[in-house]
Amino acid sequence: MDAGAIARHYGAPAGAIDIEVVTETGSTNADLLARAAGLRRPVLRVALHQTAGRGRAGRSWLSAPGTALTFSLAWHFAGPLRELAGLPLAVGVALADALGALDVPVQLKWPNDVLRDGAKLAGVLIETQAAPSGGVWAVIGVGLNLLMPDEIEQRIGRSVAAAPWLAQMDRNALMAQLLGALAANLGQFAQDGFAPFCARWNRLHAWQGVPVVIIDRGVTLHEGVAAGVDDWGRLLLDTAAGRIAIVAGDVSLREA
Repeated sequence: MDAGAIARHYGAPAGAIDIEVVTETGSTNADLLARAAGLRRPVLRVALHQTAGRGRAGRSWLSAPGTALTFSLAWHFAGPLRELAGLPLAVGVALADALGALDVPVQLKWPNDVLRDGAKLAGVLIETQAAPSGGVWAVIGVGLNLLMPDEIEQRIGRSVAAAPWLAQMDRNALMAQLLGALAANLGQFAQDGFAPFCARWNRLHAWQGVPVVIIDRGVTLHEGVAAGVDDWGRLLLDTAAGRIAIVAGDVSLREA
């Protein structure tokens, strides 16, 4: 992959985003977080291989060189951190739009997984840092499985989806399409929040109407039927005591 090629596929707007490609790094999220205080405009950092990729709740993101598309996008939001609560879900919608346009239909699992045929195809990890000039830098990390070698799936310990069709694409063109979808949707999110994404997310909800349990560090907190999300990105859960709203955090969604 090549930063110049990604910029050419992306088109004129690439001038507003710095694009970087590295052969290997520990974590593209960690790289951009370390530089957040000095950033002046959005930065896309792509790694051909991450040796210390991370998922939500400190979990490792495992991949082999050439089998996944791993990148982070640093994006500035002028508002306070509390306004970013629905951002992981909006990013999921953006990825789903881009993948659907490439003939890879997907569904979404709250709060930040992209599923194909019920298995995880991509994950989103968002980390934030206050900007010296005001507002917040959000570093949006994405790991997208293109191929899934047996040894990696065995290390993960569960069935994981892949997208061999995308693996045949020019990686620079693929990255440019994903970047275009993210930039457009992040701009809308910055202006209007999660509300415009709510119906779109719910149409893609993989667990709609499914009995689930909400788990935090191995402890079951709630049980009920998943009923989509609200305008703030909270999971709506129909329980024996009525409908409640779950705030995204260090929790896991499991089928009951």
